[in-house]
Amino acid sequence: SDDAGRTWTKVNQDRALLQRAWYYCRIYADPQNEDLVYVMNVSYGRSKDGGKTFELLNAPHGDHHDLWIDPANNQRMVIGDDGGAQVSTDGGSHWTTYHNQPTAQFYRVTTDNHFPYRIYGAQQDNSSVRIPHRTAGGSITEHDWEALSIGESAHLAPDPLNNDLIYGSDYKGYLTMQNLATGQERSANVWPDLPAGSGAEVMKYRFNWNYPVSFSPHDPKKLYAGSNHLHVTRNGGESWEVISPDLTRGEPATIRSSGGPITQDNTGAEYYANLFVVTESPYTEGEIWTGSDDGLLHVTTDGGQNWKNVTPPASPKYNMMNCIDVNPFVKGGAYVVATSYKFGDYTPYIYQTADYGKTWRVITNGIPKEEFVRTVRADPKRAGLLYAGTEKGMWISFDDGANWRPFRLNLPPVPIHDLAIKDDNLIAATHGRSFWMIDDLTPLHQLTPETAAAAFFLYKPLPTYRLAGETGGRGVNRKLEGENHPAGVMIHYFVKNAADSAEVKLEVLEPDGDLIKSYSSKAKEPADQLKVASGGNRLVWNLRYPGYKTFPGMVYYGSPNLGPKAPPGTYKVRLTRSGQTTEQEFEVRKDPRVTATPEDFRAQFDFLTKVRDKVSEANQAILDIRKTKEDLTYLKKKLSGEARYQDVNEAIRKFEDELGVLENNLHQTKNRSVQDPLNYGIKLNNRLAFLMGEQGQGDYRPNQQAEGVRLELTKKIDAELQQLRTVTTTRVDALKKMVKSKGIEIVL
Repeated sequence: SDDAGRTWTKVNQDRALLQRAWYYCRIYADPQNEDLVYVMNVSYGRSKDGGKTFELLNAPHGDHHDLWIDPANNQRMVIGDDGGAQVSTDGGSHWTTYHNQPTAQFYRVTTDNHFPYRIYGAQQDNSSVRIPHRTAGGSITEHDWEALSIGESAHLAPDPLNNDLIYGSDYKGYLTMQNLATGQERSANVWPDLPAGSGAEVMKYRFNWNYPVSFSPHDPKKLYAGSNHLHVTRNGGESWEVISPDLTRGEPATIRSSGGPITQDNTGAEYYANLFVVTESPYTEGEIWTGSDDGLLHVTTDGGQNWKNVTPPASPKYNMMNCIDVNPFVKGGAYVVATSYKFGDYTPYIYQTADYGKTWRVITNGIPKEEFVRTVRADPKRAGLLYAGTEKGMWISFDDGANWRPFRLNLPPVPIHDLAIKDDNLIAATHGRSFWMIDDLTPLHQLTPETAAAAFFLYKPLPTYRLAGETGGRGVNRKLEGENHPAGVMIHYFVKNAADSAEVKLEVLEPDGDLIKSYSSKAKEPADQLKVASGGNRLVWNLRYPGYKTFPGMVYYGSPNLGPKAPPGTYKVRLTRSGQTTEQEFEVRKDPRVTATPEDFRAQFDFLTKVRDKVSEANQAILDIRKTKEDLTYLKKKLSGEARYQDVNEAIRKFEDELGVLENNLHQTKNRSVQDPLNYGIKLNNRLAFLMGEQGQGDYRPNQQAEGVRLELTKKIDAELQQLRTVTTTRVDALKKMVKSKGIEIVL
């Protein structure tokens, strides 16, 4: 149209531009060139002649939905597709990558029983993935990310007996088993009849785009799949059994071909009147809850032999049942989340029952009236502690849903499609910002009105695994890396008012009370400083005892100053403020993958402690030698210029020479920078210190050769230390007598 829409001329009817019209087909006119037109689709079309002809182009991902063109510079563009966003500065000839942005859109999240456990999720048009929740090293990178060949909309179910066997759903009812160990895949479809292009009425079983698949928490061989019925297999999908009637409304008008007279669209994503959530109680075998996308809720308590429709009477007719979580503390209790946003209703719907659905109450007080909820999870450790994921973020309740408060913290505003709780961690599957997680929920388990009112409070730390190679945090390329689980004991403490000048001290102790490490808000050394802010605080103790003593200018080669790691066992932490103290015990656990015995851990700890202490003794001798040299230099200045002190100065020179020899026997005094040892070599203290890292890198007792080296170097160091004591005693006594005979008193 050239007349503001009064009249129109058809200029193009290319099917490549019109396919799946409701999903794509946005049209953008260039703000500076009236003949330059773009149409979004699987590929995007560009016309240079006002739409008469188009060339099909692709940004790095595909499935293009949105385009922005700079009004002042039409060469600058941003395109939005199912992979994220990409930028062009040359009119679309080249685009930036989408591998620089954590924009994954996850539908669901689950975990396995591997150690460390792994997180699973299917992301919109970017494959399903598996990723460990923590790794050895500093951060979680793309090398830790395993792409699965299972579909984009999947529920994922790792086999509890073999986590390398992954079952995943996809639209059209596809169900795939992928064996990550062999690379093989097999179809495990309930009914492998391809319905593409037809409505759901032709299907024997109707499957949602995001239909549920999960293993029974009571029988590791029992796998459930939800269509409009509930199916179960006990042989990996070789055969399936239907264990329910149709659990949906199944109204004929809702299962016809979608689209209408202009463009039909039957990919399988549109199929309606099917199960959207299936939850078997982790606490009671045979108790199974189902919710349909057309508004029905059912429960069975006998494994599917008998079913009851327990839909909340006040629930809107077509409220999509999105999430069901069984109450860990109330038999017959459950929380159900439903949504009606597809009907323009953004009301949050969370229902609670304590009697298997006979009665329901709405528990949404505090959540905004137009912020619909997608998921709720009940904390299995604290009754009444609930987490809710909404279309805009996170909410928390401490009173079983009677009241909700925001729980955003540093989470970006983003839809939360699913939540999972595993090992006192909370994992959020966001739709647009990838996975996020909280590493330690235990402070929430312990938070009470009394603790919040206290002047200070120390939370009992979460049991901590001793893992090799962990440093925690993130690397230098933060945009491309995930933040790792903290490497050490997470010690949470609360200080109501940190503005006053009172010292706050935190001490890590052995079981008998012996001090391991002390931190203070008044400490000068960075490694000893305790950061204290009003409210909640956290310190991560890295499980290490203090390292060896150092001295100014010390250059060691291949010997990082890392103290021995604490063996598995029970320890204490003590918080002190204004003379008042509080203590908590915590547990350090061994990595369940290692074979080390308690005796192995103790042998390693004792070995490293002996090495550390002897290196410290040698380094203290260096400090003592240098202090004695300073004293001798001072004495020479006092005696200089007078001939009668010539014999004293000569004695000082000989003493200095002997000290220099001893110092250089213990430590290479020529080393000034990190690579100098390759030129000048290292001496006894560095050679012994090398054993700290060399024998402390894993969970093993030291081998016989290491003990032999330790004994040999210790013997040599002891000989030098004994010679130092002898020389010092002899020379100091002689000097004192010499200067005293000349009427001078000295202190050395």
